[in-house]
Amino acid sequence: MLEILKQPWPWYIAGPLIGLTVPTLLLLGNKSFGISSSLRHICAACVPAKIPFFQYNWRKEMWNLFFVAGILLGGIVGAGILGNPNAIVVSPALMEELVDYGITNYNNLIPEDIMNWQSLFTVKGFFLMAVGGFLVGFGTRYAGGCTSGHAIMGLSNRQWPSLVATICFMIGGFIMANLILPYILLL
Repeated sequence: MLEILKQPWPWYIAGPLIGLTVPTLLLLGNKSFGISSSLRHICAACVPAKIPFFQYNWRKEMWNLFFVAGILLGGIVGAGILGNPNAIVVSPALMEELVDYGITNYNNLIPEDIMNWQSLFTVKGFFLMAVGGFLVGFGTRYAGGCTSGHAIMGLSNRQWPSLVATICFMIGGFIMANLILPYILLL
């Protein structure tokens, strides 16, 4: 059984399992699935400022904080106990493209050449981590939720704003990955 858990799961098993969180949360208490809202709950709980955005009953959403803590704990258990020691198989074309961008040192798809503390203080690293993180946070807030909230929960509830947001997420991702990121990686 442990060996099954250590292997990558195909999309037709992992996808429906993720999708089943929607009806489970709805049946267990009419809760909406989404991760980005947990940051607001944490800020409302930890920052006692009189900022109107954080003035609400965050204790009512405590379940979401436990949900996120479970995701974090699951990631730790998954990486520490259930981690697959074998290298992840990547397309040779992708490996060649990474070498063209100067990325030769990567461990299980984490490009250590650009994802480390030293590179945060370079132009490339600053754009990838600081500016990219800000844009993701801004976009999440502007869209009224993250990809998990819109693409999983919103689409399953047939919400028009979630369809628009998911389409925009995909278009933005394609533009970033294919048109902008290659130029940033060449810096």
